[in-house]
Amino acid sequence: MPMKHSKYSVIIVGSGISGLYAAIKLSESMNLPDGILLLTKSQVSESNSRYAQGGIVGVLPENTPDSVSLHVADTIKAGCGLSDFNVVKFISENSQYAIKDLMSCGVEFDKNSKNELTFTLEGAHSVRRILHVGGDATGYGIEKALVNKVKNDPSISQNISIYEQSHAVELLIDAKGECRGVIAFNEATNEFETIYAGATVLATGGVGQVFKYTTNPAVATGDGLALAIRAKADIKDMEFIQFHPTALSLDNDESRFLISESVRGEGARLVNNKGEYFMERYHEQKDLAPRDVVSRSIVKEMELTGDDRVYLDATLIPIEKFKTRFPNIYKKCAENGIDVTKDFIPVSPAAHYCMGGIKTAVDGTTSIRHLYAIGEAGCTSLHGANRLASNSLLECVVTAFELTNTLSFENLQVSDAIDDSILKAIKNYEPEDMPDVNDCDVNALISRLKDTMWQNVGIIRNENSLLNALSDLKKISEEFGNDRFCSSAEEFELRNLLHVAKAITNASLSRKESIGAHFRDDSPVSDEKISVEVKNNESISVK
Repeated sequence: MPMKHSKYSVIIVGSGISGLYAAIKLSESMNLPDGILLLTKSQVSESNSRYAQGGIVGVLPENTPDSVSLHVADTIKAGCGLSDFNVVKFISENSQYAIKDLMSCGVEFDKNSKNELTFTLEGAHSVRRILHVGGDATGYGIEKALVNKVKNDPSISQNISIYEQSHAVELLIDAKGECRGVIAFNEATNEFETIYAGATVLATGGVGQVFKYTTNPAVATGDGLALAIRAKADIKDMEFIQFHPTALSLDNDESRFLISESVRGEGARLVNNKGEYFMERYHEQKDLAPRDVVSRSIVKEMELTGDDRVYLDATLIPIEKFKTRFPNIYKKCAENGIDVTKDFIPVSPAAHYCMGGIKTAVDGTTSIRHLYAIGEAGCTSLHGANRLASNSLLECVVTAFELTNTLSFENLQVSDAIDDSILKAIKNYEPEDMPDVNDCDVNALISRLKDTMWQNVGIIRNENSLLNALSDLKKISEEFGNDRFCSSAEEFELRNLLHVAKAITNASLSRKESIGAHFRDDSPVSDEKISVEVKNNESISVK
C-alpha cells in the first residue's frame, strides 16, 4: 500500500499546554484553509504539562507586593545571569494577559473565601506570585480546560484535526533548507504518512526520560528536540538540566512522583536521617534556595549520612491546610503508608526540566524557516542556567500566543511541489524501501542509556564521567544500528533519546565552568557575580 499524503496549514506536534493553547489561539484568530493538525504520540490529554503541580507565575496588578521588576530580578538571579533580559521582561510583562486569557479558556485558578486569587511561594521567589489549580494539580487543571475547549468548543474544534498514537519521525526539509512538514508514524496501524504544512510547530515537551530517575512521564523522550537535531537546527544550553530536589523516593521507583516545591513554600523543611534540618548550612535562603543548590545540598547530605534519600518534614504544616492545599500529594503519601501528620516524606532529586532546547525567539522562530518550537522543547533563554520555579507554564502560554501573532503575517498556503530532498526523505519510509534490521533488545538499550546518563551526566559531573557516557552511548548506538530504520514506537524513542543524550553530554563537556544546574566537580564554580538592583519596584538594572 503506498504511503498516504495529506496537508494542513499548520501542524502542531505535541498536546501539552503550549501545543493546545497554540491550536486554540490559531483557530480563534486565523482563517486557515487547510486547517490545523494536532499530532500527539499518546492521547491528547497525556503530556508532561499535565504533571506540573506547583503552579504558574502571574505578575498581577492586584498582587501589590509584586512587580515585573521583582520577577525579572528573581528570574535572572535564579538563572545565574544567563537569562536574556529582554525575553524575561517581555514574558513577565505579558503574564497578566496570559493568566486572564487562560481564565477565559475555562481555567479555574484557586481563590480564597473572598473570591480573590490566591498566591503561593516557591524557591528563589522574593514574594508570593504563584497561582495554582486544585491545590497541587495546576498542570492538570490547565490542560483539562484546554483539552475541553479543543474537543468541545465548536468554534475551535471545527478547525482542528487530531492524530493520536502518532509520532512525528522526520522533518521534511527541502533543498532550500526550509521545513515543509513531517513524516508521521501511526503506532496503531504501523503505517507512515507524509504530511505537508505551511508551518510546523514542535511542542513536544521535555527530555526527562533520558535519565534513570525522573519526575517526567513516559512520553518525555525529547522527540521534538531530536527531530530538530536531525534537521540541523540550532540548539542551545543542553548542559542545563534541572533536577528537582524533592521527588518521592520509594524503592525501585524510577518515574518519581513530584513533591511540589510549594510544600516547602508553605513551611515544610528538609531533614536528614539524623533528624537535622540542614539547608541553613548551604544557602541563606535555606529550604527555598534555587533548585540546583537544594539538589546538590541533598546529594551532599546523602553522602555524609550514607543514606540514599533525605526527608521532608511536612508536619510543620497544619494538617487541614496540607490536605486542602496539597490533596494529591496527601493522597499519594497515604497510598504509600506515609502519614504526613507524623511521618517524614522520603525524597531525593530526579531529572525534571531542560533549560536548553531548540534555539528560538520568544515567538518560537527557529533557525529553519517555517519550523517553530514552543514550550520546553524550545530555548528562548528565559531560564538561563537554572529555571525559576513555575516560570515554565508561563513561558508555554506566552510563546504560544506570540507564535500566533507571527504566523498571522505568514503565507501558510501549502505547496504541492516536491523537490529531490523531500522525495529522498519520503522514500526512506516507503514500504518497498524498508531495510532488514538486526534484532536487538530495545528496552534493554534504553535502560542502559538511562543508567549511564544518571551515573555520568547527572547532578554532579566531570570530564571523566562525561567521556565515559559518550563511550557508552557510542556502544549503544552501534548495538542499535546507529541511525537505522525504525519500525516501532520504542525504536523511534530510543533513536531520539540517543540524539538527546549525546547533545546533553557534549554540551556538558564543552562548558568547563560550573554554573547553575551544570555542576562539574573538576572545574571551578563560575565566579561571575550577578548584581540585580530593583528600584522602587519599578526599574531594574543588571550588572
